[in-house]
Order: sequence, then C-alpha cells, then structure tokens
Amino acid sequence: MNILSIKGLKKSFGDLNVLENLNLEVKEGEIISVIGASGCGKSVFLRCINLLETPDAGEIVINGEEITAKNADVDKIRRNMGMVFQNFRLFSHMNVMDNLCLAPTRLLKIPRKEAEEKAFDLLTKVGLSSRAYDFPKILSGGQQQRIAICRALMMDPKLLLMDEPTSALDPTMVGEVLAVIRLLAKQKLTMIIVTHEMEFAEEASDRVLFFADGGIYEDGSPEEIFKNPQKIKTVAFIKKLKSFEFEITYRPEFDLMKLMGGIIVFAEKYGVSGKRKYLMQQFTEDIIYEFFKYSFDNGPNVNVNVNITYEETSGNIKISIESGGKQHNPFKESDESGFELVENIVAMVIKKAAKDFSYIFEEGKNKVIVEL
Repeated sequence: MNILSIKGLKKSFGDLNVLENLNLEVKEGEIISVIGASGCGKSVFLRCINLLETPDAGEIVINGEEITAKNADVDKIRRNMGMVFQNFRLFSHMNVMDNLCLAPTRLLKIPRKEAEEKAFDLLTKVGLSSRAYDFPKILSGGQQQRIAICRALMMDPKLLLMDEPTSALDPTMVGEVLAVIRLLAKQKLTMIIVTHEMEFAEEASDRVLFFADGGIYEDGSPEEIFKNPQKIKTVAFIKKLKSFEFEITYRPEFDLMKLMGGIIVFAEKYGVSGKRKYLMQQFTEDIIYEFFKYSFDNGPNVNVNVNITYEETSGNIKISIESGGKQHNPFKESDESGFELVENIVAMVIKKAAKDFSYIFEEGKNKVIVEL
C-alpha cells in the first residue's frame, strides 16, 4: 500500500523554479533518504508534502487522502505526519514533558496521564527519561533533537518527515541522533529523511532519491545510488568530483600560461600535492602539443578540449583530452601500416608516473585519459 503519492508537483519562488513535475510513490514502511546539493529543493519538497509550502501545482495524497484538494481538512490529514526540523523547534517555555504531551492532549484528546505514560516510554527508548521535566535550554543540541523526534512520534504518525535532523548539531552529537533514527528504521516506520549524512543514507535507507534539475534526478536502492550511479550529476555528487575545463579553438591565440595557471589554482584549491599538480601540467601540455603537431595541418584552427577531474572521496585525478583532426596516438609512433616503431617521450614519461592511461579514436575524435 502506498502511504504517499505525489503527481506533477511544482513549486517556484518568483522566476526560480525549484520543483518541476515531480512524481513519487512511497510504500508503507519504506525508509527514503533524500540527498543532493544545497539549494536543489530537498527541504522545499519536504515542506510541500505537509503544505508548510503551498505547491503551485500537483496532487499529494497521504494515507489515501488528498491534502492538496480544495476542500481538504488539512489539519486532520497533517495528523498522519510527523515533522522533525533542523533546529528542533521545541517550546522554550515548556519542559520536556509538556512539549511532548501538548499535541496529543489538545488535538487527539488523549488524557494527560495516558500521554505522560507514552512520553516516558519514548524518552526511555532514546535514553532521556531522566530529563522529562527539564527545560530545553539546559539540554544539548543532540538531546533536544532526540526530544523533537519523540514529540513527532507522540501523534503516532503514518509518515515521518525529517529535514536535515543533524545539520544543526556538533559532530559529537550527530551519532546520538542517528542512533535514534536507526532505531525507528528497525521498527519500519515510514520515513522520508533529507540528509547530508551519506553513510547513514547508505546504511539505513530502502531507497535513495538524488535531487537535481528541479526534482528527482535519480531514484534507486542505496547500492545503486552509492555504488553504481547511472547519471552524470549523481556520479559527480557521490564521488565529489571537481572539474576544470579548458577549450582551444585557435592555435595562435592559445594561452599556455593561462592554462597552466588554471591547473595550479584548481590543484591548490583541492589540496592536490606538489608533485601531482606539476604532473597535471606536464602531461596536459605534452599531449596538447602532440595533437598540435600530428593531428592538424599548419592552419590556425584546432579543436582540443581539456577536462581535469579530481575525486575528493578517493583522491584520484583524471586528465581527459579530446582532439579533432587526424588520428594520432600520442603514446606511440607508427609507420603507415600501423606497425609500432619507437615509443615516444610522452609515452615514456606518462608510463613511468601515471597510475593508468588510455587512448581511443572514436567518432572522429582522438581521446586520451591519464589517471594520477
């Protein structure tokens, strides 16, 4: 059974389209992590589900009831959802017990004694029963967030929404909140969690949604998203790829110093070691001039594209150079029959210092990849 169904969700702020034609089905008991770069619409998406943000278009059905319908009883439907915010949002003038009992006693008309019993049970599960009558201001951030989670659970939600539940915490407090979420995951409570904790998302989720370009860019299991992502932006995000690009179209105006300087700035920005950043320069320059010499006639027009990527997760560097013109393998010299004669200096240096390298001629393009 689907606990949540979203069709054609759209949301913009002025000229900025944040969500565009988003569709999603969530089954009861699923744990879904939402990941993506800052500003990609993750939090807006979460807030649209319970109408804290009003969608411009689309249909949202929660536990069989459409919250976006014109005559919907929004408050009633919201009771099926719990919301945990980045900054806790506990009532500072109330102690922990009053924070937890307020909504169930007022909205569900549960007797105070019954609500307190439930609150104590939840606080015991998260290790905070001794703080039941303390005020939020004397609690740590991690403790406050655990209590905020308990408050959401007091309403027995069918769906729990969490918006970056660890983002406002010191690193030492993140673990205690993640432990609570893992506990809830084992109980198969349906959850949608916007998070930047990649290890948690990979470990605890049934599905992972990667947000980009106004919606769900890629949807898959943790294994699919973290181990074998299929789309370019997902790969770049998961592997934390940083890139540098340079295009050469007119040989007389090619500014080698600008290219070399750009490589140094790129390398230093991401902490690439001295030896490797100079190898980046050397290999790039050598390969470009190999193509200048052998792939193009002496005319001014050339088309050579340089792309250097740095993978933060592994430290790997990949130099990709694509050149038009005649076919030429910069790693070998050949006679007209293709028989390899003498290994040139470029190949000798790269073979000695590079982790790997390759060359192909494909669709009329020379393509070289060197890995450091």
